[in-house]
Amino acid sequence: MAGHSKWAKVKHFKGAIDAKRGKIFSKLSKEISIATKIGGADPGMNPRLRMVLLKCRGANMPNDNIDRAIKKGTGGGQTSNFEDLTYEIYGPHGVAVLVEVSTDNRNRTASEIRSIATKSGGSIATQGSVTRLFHRKGQLIVARDAADEDQLMELALEAGADDFKAEPQGYEILTEPGQFEAVLKQLEAKGIKPAVAEVTELPTVTVALHNEPATTAVNKLLEALEDHDDVKEVYSNAEFPEDVAKVEG
Repeated sequence: MAGHSKWAKVKHFKGAIDAKRGKIFSKLSKEISIATKIGGADPGMNPRLRMVLLKCRGANMPNDNIDRAIKKGTGGGQTSNFEDLTYEIYGPHGVAVLVEVSTDNRNRTASEIRSIATKSGGSIATQGSVTRLFHRKGQLIVARDAADEDQLMELALEAGADDFKAEPQGYEILTEPGQFEAVLKQLEAKGIKPAVAEVTELPTVTVALHNEPATTAVNKLLEALEDHDDVKEVYSNAEFPEDVAKVEG
């Protein structure tokens, strides 16, 4: 979810997966191959691969696709050298956007990301001006009917979570990135499957979008970025109205 609306994220996640299944699987396959090439095919020894496999599970990506991507990453022959970059953008209506990419051509990707931002009413921000508006956190969202509140809170905090929030729609657990896997393993050991489990960038300040034109303008930028082949993740501090919230891209 590019916009900061965690319950809309849960509501729309499956619909977005169904609508863009091919694109999502293609991006995940690329990230598996890159992660495998860099750190090897053993998830136990490769944190980057573990994280992308967790995303694959959330997207119900077939094991055959995963196996092919791992084999591609471990195979011989000519390979491209990918680098990870982060672009900072100010979009329409003052929305801040972080874009994480893996690219084998820095100049090409930079030009294309800049073009997308400009055409959508945004601009590339000065380094650090957007990253300071986010903090990296592990986030687990659990449906209210999936766990008892008191037991879940005790379990999460004992496992090392930083924060636990109970809301009408369910529960949100926040961790430091280094504690994310430990907390997730404790939940899964008790048979609790989070609706969302990821290490993400959460905004420290959000920008509320109050009408359809504003939402449409911001969505145009976010969707164009998410559709770019080199883009891994898009984060924004846009606060979408629940009824028109951004669907996961």
